[in-house]
Amino acid sequence: MNTKTLAAFCAGILLASCSTTKTSGNDLATSLPIETSINLTKIENDKAPVTIDPGRFTEQTVTYHLPKVVPGTYSVSNFGKYIDSFKAFDYKGNEMPVIKTDVNTWTIKNAKQLDKITYLVNDTFDIEEEGGIGKEEPFSPSGTNIEPSNYVLNLHGFIGYFDVLKNNQYKLEVTSPVGFEHTSSLSEVSSKTSEDGSSVTTSYFATRYFDITDNPMMYGDLDVEEFQVGDIKIVLSVYSPNKVHTAVSLKETIFKMMQAQKTFLGAINSTPRYDIYLYLSEGKENSPKGFGALEHHTSTVVVLPESMDEEALAESMVDVVSHEFFHIVTPLSVHSEDVHYFDYNNPTFSKHLWMYEGVTEYFANLFQVNQNLIDENEFYNKIMEKIQHSKTLNDAMSFTIMSENVLKEPYKSQYLNVYQKGALIGMCIDILMREESNGNRGILSLMKELSNKYGKNKPFEDDKLIDEISSMTYPSVHHFLMAHVVGDIPINYNEFFNKVGLEIGETKVETNYILMNGAPIVSGDGQKGTIFFTDMVLQNSFWADNGAQPNDVIKSINGTDLTMLNANQVLQEVFMWKPGKDVEVKLDRNGKEVVIKTKTTPTYTMGEGIVEKADATPAQKSLRDAWLKG
Repeated sequence: MNTKTLAAFCAGILLASCSTTKTSGNDLATSLPIETSINLTKIENDKAPVTIDPGRFTEQTVTYHLPKVVPGTYSVSNFGKYIDSFKAFDYKGNEMPVIKTDVNTWTIKNAKQLDKITYLVNDTFDIEEEGGIGKEEPFSPSGTNIEPSNYVLNLHGFIGYFDVLKNNQYKLEVTSPVGFEHTSSLSEVSSKTSEDGSSVTTSYFATRYFDITDNPMMYGDLDVEEFQVGDIKIVLSVYSPNKVHTAVSLKETIFKMMQAQKTFLGAINSTPRYDIYLYLSEGKENSPKGFGALEHHTSTVVVLPESMDEEALAESMVDVVSHEFFHIVTPLSVHSEDVHYFDYNNPTFSKHLWMYEGVTEYFANLFQVNQNLIDENEFYNKIMEKIQHSKTLNDAMSFTIMSENVLKEPYKSQYLNVYQKGALIGMCIDILMREESNGNRGILSLMKELSNKYGKNKPFEDDKLIDEISSMTYPSVHHFLMAHVVGDIPINYNEFFNKVGLEIGETKVETNYILMNGAPIVSGDGQKGTIFFTDMVLQNSFWADNGAQPNDVIKSINGTDLTMLNANQVLQEVFMWKPGKDVEVKLDRNGKEVVIKTKTTPTYTMGEGIVEKADATPAQKSLRDAWLKG
């Protein structure tokens, strides 16, 4: 997943219609598709009605679940808590008793008489607190939205499963108002307009419940662009409530990015279609707050702020969507039994988040320098930021133990390190493999070999992966994995940089307008409800050159008053500033108003950075070139 989220960077600043056809006698319900429907023309108090027709059961008691956890996320979502008015009906239309055994589970006795169940689904977007980060609620890109002009249908929030029928086929009908755009990578079977011409019912087919959860949809006032990148059809669906951004404006960025990714991956990519669903949040109280993306086999759902300027949004889409697309390598092609046989309500987790999320995040950075989307120094800065961020987390924790226990503390709070140290683990293995093979093999080679051996339909055994990788690579890789992934020994990154003629040293480094060396340059006073600059502001060339001082209270940024309630959102926007942006910041300095009205310039600080060694040997330079450009 990318539960990778921009919010994480600022977290430290503040604290269907049912068929009447039934089987009878001894026929099994498992021989029938489960018929489901979602009616978007019958929204009741911001809730969507759902009908589930499972066919005739032969069991006396059945249980129906909504997911507690969904694939690609590593936290509890409890989609059952968004369900209201859950009812079961027999074949005579009489309501049957239902026992709710926990937040996600309903049990129905005398199930041989069960005809259908109905319920209402409330969406998650408008009741989020912090987008699910650190809370038992969905991360925004895994959530749902129900509003007159837009419906984000992450189907795991609408459709559940019967315990005995998880592997059944599903038929899904979605009824929507005429005129609504809709996109989905789920197989579309048919579409028909109602007799009065007011609605359209689209029918879809899924081979099993996993395909329901793996194929999100978006309906409503969408802006859609379709285009080819080689043999892949890309469908980009954008919802911008205030029409600030369009699919057309993002098309060239996505095209260049995915073309570069295909070139980088080579033959490993085989999906014929890839959907990108972008929901842009208004930043209102009932808007989603957990920015980032969630991967699926052939699609990704992205949530980002609508207030981002075009350049910042394009850069975020490259960083975020490229990560999700690289998930076609792992865990979608290379994954363990925990992933393949995922239990939505009693999940077990693989030990190898370092690979699923870490290597994926590493690829999302490496391909940019490999394909000349960024230069070497930009890549080094990205890597240095990951080193700095990783040091703010527990650097002496076994990654395999953390991964296997990611839902509980003290491991849960370390999850974000999969995008920091996890990516660095991928980098170190890459450099080791390049060194051992005279530049000919790297971690992408390894992932291709694992993908060829397994693929999306054949999982590996979790406990055997380290030994398998060791046998496919070199003793040095085995030693590294045992010491720094299975073990808890912190990594000496200079040891690996030295192999490629680099080192970490004090230097002038380009930095950010709100974060430096991984730390925010502002803090908050909860009692006064204010946000102010810390002493670090003097080390930031942009703010220092424009006269900002420690303890200056930030009153407003570009006309928006800064409060404890909106600070995450506003400061995330500052995080995305680029040089050349007109800005106006009003400060309170001991009761006197100070206004900074200027155009942003590149901003620097003195700090640790990755620099090229003056005495690097030809062999080190050659290995560096193989690492970055091979």
